Amino acid sequence: MKILVGLGNPGSKYEKTRHNIGFRFVDKLAESEGLRFSAAPRFRAEIATWERPEGKVLLLKPQTFMNDSGESLAPLSRYYDVQSENIIVVYDDLDLPSGKLRIKKGGGHGGHNGLRSLNQHLDHANYTRIRIGIGRPPHGNIVDWVLGRACEDDRADETRIFHALEAELATILAGQTDTAANRIHMKLNPS
Repeated sequence: MKILVGLGNPGSKYEKTRHNIGFRFVDKLAESEGLRFSAAPRFRAEIATWERPEGKVLLLKPQTFMNDSGESLAPLSRYYDVQSENIIVVYDDLDLPSGKLRIKKGGGHGGHNGLRSLNQHLDHANYTRIRIGIGRPPHGNIVDWVLGRACEDDRADETRIFHALEAELATILAGQTDTAANRIHMKLNPS
């Protein structure tokens, strides 16, 4: 079993913010696959189960708010005995421009409070990270930026990234993150 986590903040107030790009990705995936999220109060989460030929994948949207995401994911991963190397996390990244995506296994939190919480609550930080760029504000407050709505161009970039990422999910779930990252890069940056 694997867990695919989209990070975000619960509630309609946040659903269109830059910070909720992880939620939007798993929502789009669930819609594409005909899956429905259900409340899982025990884990402070919404969960959808995706039956795949190679095994079950739980799609997870923590309902703890971003900064406490680990309080949702860690108990769920322990309950289902899913090791951290079988967890994939999709989230926003200020240090990547809009329209860019990076995939890597393991590492620090890079200043992202959602990852900081995951790293504090999981046994290991060797989960796969899918960072989707939201860029930095040209000026002004970073909190206002991440909790603000993306412009039309950024939303178009998000759609392109989601399509490319969805096409490579089987490869990512198989642990071939470098292959997936290269293919996504080629799709997003054709020469």
